[in-house]
Amino acid sequence: MSDQVKRVVVITGGSRGIGRSICLSFAGPGTHIYFNYFSPTDPDAEMAAAAETGKSVAEMGGTAKSMSVNVASESEVSSFFKKIIDETGRIDVLVNNAGITKDGLLVRMNESDWDSVININLKGAFTCTKIAAKKMMQQRFGRIINMASIVGVTGNPGQANYVASKAGIIGLTKTAAKELASRGITVNAVAPGFVETDMTAMLPKKAQDAMLAQIPMGRAGKPEDIAAVVAFLASEGAAYITGQVIHVSGGMYI
Repeated sequence: MSDQVKRVVVITGGSRGIGRSICLSFAGPGTHIYFNYFSPTDPDAEMAAAAETGKSVAEMGGTAKSMSVNVASESEVSSFFKKIIDETGRIDVLVNNAGITKDGLLVRMNESDWDSVININLKGAFTCTKIAAKKMMQQRFGRIINMASIVGVTGNPGQANYVASKAGIIGLTKTAAKELASRGITVNAVAPGFVETDMTAMLPKKAQDAMLAQIPMGRAGKPEDIAAVVAFLASEGAAYITGQVIHVSGGMYI
């Protein structure tokens, strides 16, 4: 790794939305960003979105490399991290952001919709954390930030799979924080509320208005609001914070 590279950051689901904003929050000279993207239904569009993220990072003076990786596959994740370690020799920050939704009422939800959400959102975070933590333990330094959700605490009708995955992320965060603290590794979670993304834009206006009515600050969050907290948790200023769930919801959860 070049002496000019001060920090290696790995972000899952970095091609668009919150993930892209997180990539940009780390962009700058001396930071090497790796991020994955994945879409079995429209891989070309996802590749194009990833290229746009990489271009934006470069415009800010940073370096980014992207790779199509299904985080539900341990073998693909292992290959992804092997490439990173082979090229840089280290992993300083891991942000487990990759996530999907397949909504439906509990009694109507089929097994495949349950499994796919749990495998991407929760198993993916577990696998990435397990692999990255081994390198961070050798370094005796690391920052791991997991993307939870307000609904992982409150629950939400029609999202049993998604809610279960995000509640699981919170439990994973707390356990990993306890296991890794002695090696200089912090593990925290960020729990967004209602945020303006492609995912929430697909909600009916009536549903969006109902969500906005629950926010004391009177507006939806922006991806940049979430990214700023992630960047802080990865900074030296957050060196004594671990095992915490930081709600970024405009007061939606108090």
